[in-house]
Amino acid sequence: MRSLILGGARSGKSALAERLALDSSREVVYIATAQAGDAEMAARIAHHRARRPRQWLCVEEPLHLADVLREHARDDRCILVDCLTLWLSNLLGDADMQGFERERDRLLNVLPGLPGDVLLVSNEVGLGIVPMGELTRRFVDEVGRLHQAVAALSERVVFVAAGLPLVLKGTLP
Repeated sequence: MRSLILGGARSGKSALAERLALDSSREVVYIATAQAGDAEMAARIAHHRARRPRQWLCVEEPLHLADVLREHARDDRCILVDCLTLWLSNLLGDADMQGFERERDRLLNVLPGLPGDVLLVSNEVGLGIVPMGELTRRFVDEVGRLHQAVAALSERVVFVAAGLPLVLKGTLP
């Protein structure tokens, strides 16, 4: 089962995904897409690491998400990706200008055939005003398109606000 879990900053989306991973009773592989470019981001990464169960395998991959998913997905596993928006940001900021489209297409092609459970966490950023700056507007547009495409491929889509899940597609256990 593929699940897309959306929410704003500090909405509880990662906590919900982690609970679903624990409740799956499967071996968990946590795929982290963040890069510690500054001290504040390093602290965020450390916070996430500290609350994860030690037995979870953690794979850090900022760019080539489809490859890591293909490598680690199995019937007896639950893969938790946190998060798609950081992955997208990494790709849009990469020197390889065609990298984003190539990696996005690879992700969308691999998702439907993956065995086991896949939980994809992402930030919903398109709820406010259109931001200034070309790159920022492109990011908002691309993440919105990515969410729509991933939601179409997912059996479950959940929006989290104030720690409360709102099921948009499928059901929660």
